[in-house]
Amino acid sequence: MKAFVTVLGKDKVGIIYEVTSVLSKNNANILDINQTLIEDYFTMVMLVDLSKIQVDFKELKGKLEAKAQEIGVSIKIQREDIFSSMHTI
Repeated sequence: MKAFVTVLGKDKVGIIYEVTSVLSKNNANILDINQTLIEDYFTMVMLVDLSKIQVDFKELKGKLEAKAQEIGVSIKIQREDIFSSMHTI
């Protein structure tokens, strides 16, 4: 299973490290990543492979949400199949 992870917040040192550390510790593989700054705001979108994660999707989502609160950003994760279904006409 693949998923999209999006991150948005005021730019500061360590955002990429903090988010990717959660993914790495749970054996999620980053397939593609795009990040940019829009004025003082950091944005990042990642496509991740969850086929070898060590927890279920709901638990990984909870860990990312906890990290988001800890570092003061928004982190969302959405399964690729649901994302694709939402954008199919």
